[in-house]
Amino acid sequence: MSAELALPPPQRDLRLDLFRGLANWAMFLGHIFSPVLAWFSFRNYGFSDGADLFVFISGYTSALVFARKMLERGFVFGTTRLFRRVWQIYVAHVLLFVFYLASILFLADRSGASDLINQFHVAPLLLAPVETLAQGLMLKYKPLNLDVLPLYVVLMGAFAPMLWLMLRHRNWVMLGSVLLYLAARQFGWNLPSYPSGVWYFNPFAWQLLFVLGAWLALGGADTLHFLIRSRLVLFFAVIYLLFAAAMTLAAHLPEPHAIFPRVLFEAFTPNDKTNLAPYRFLHLAILIIVAVRLIPIDAPGLRAAIWRPLVKCGQQSLEVFCVGIYLSFVASLILQTTSDGIFAQLLAGAGGLAIMTAVAYYRSWSKRMEKPVEARGNHPAADEPRRSGPATL
Repeated sequence: MSAELALPPPQRDLRLDLFRGLANWAMFLGHIFSPVLAWFSFRNYGFSDGADLFVFISGYTSALVFARKMLERGFVFGTTRLFRRVWQIYVAHVLLFVFYLASILFLADRSGASDLINQFHVAPLLLAPVETLAQGLMLKYKPLNLDVLPLYVVLMGAFAPMLWLMLRHRNWVMLGSVLLYLAARQFGWNLPSYPSGVWYFNPFAWQLLFVLGAWLALGGADTLHFLIRSRLVLFFAVIYLLFAAAMTLAAHLPEPHAIFPRVLFEAFTPNDKTNLAPYRFLHLAILIIVAVRLIPIDAPGLRAAIWRPLVKCGQQSLEVFCVGIYLSFVASLILQTTSDGIFAQLLAGAGGLAIMTAVAYYRSWSKRMEKPVEARGNHPAADEPRRSGPATL
């Protein structure tokens, strides 16, 4: 099958936007120092969480967008468009990095909350400011919760030759990704961090989710379609998801060993996020199978008004993600310095989600206004999703 035939039709898959928006919301809630809001994220109900879903969808959409550019205009043009996106993500990370650090230092000084310096891993900046900033620009120094965008810069930066190969030998590239993942886990491969340690998201391991998404977008989904139709696979999927939920919830109990044998419990605790534990990868893969089986691409419910905020946040993913990271810091600070009651935690979470959604709608409106009047005149339904394929991160 040629690459052109393997690509899905050029229509926007609202499921990608919906779940990417959901991942954004889940990561925001999970980054707040709030025991209440943590129950509204994914991490308490299974092995994978919003970050896993986000990386997978980004690989899928990146392959759709840039594969078409390479096929239509050539490898050089597609690579330049891809690197332009890498630059956009890098600039977004640098701006967030500087604004994040400046805010923490300013508020720590004004409020007297010096513990913020250590809590958000900002102490190296005070000890060696020039070197720390330089290391931050090289993606080696990352304050708390600023690990995701550097991972995307690396994955997207290496994607051009990988995509060129996938358009010709996608199965071999997928196999190479699996072997790299296994080797990284076996030999401890990772990138160094500053001032010590390694990357929280090991790129050599997490590339597996990104490449899997790209592989499925370029025709791999047809190869695995039998898994979606199989009732046996669905039965196993439900059992595994229930097991993952029970195992994860047990970690919050005072005596988890009373429910699960110690050997079994310790095999999954702590959840190895840095190196993308196999059971974590399997959990996300099963969630994808179940979601695709239960929610077809043309499901009428995807256009329901209740899902529009999530879809909009998924469509404006980069801006919403950056705002969500900063708001998680602000919400954590407010809860620590004022009240950490249940109502205050719920209000902080709801307020942050409202701001993220407002940013998504504003960016959508702004981009629409930047288009030529003639182009906008051809699309009377302004809120309808574009038909040119989903945007990348």
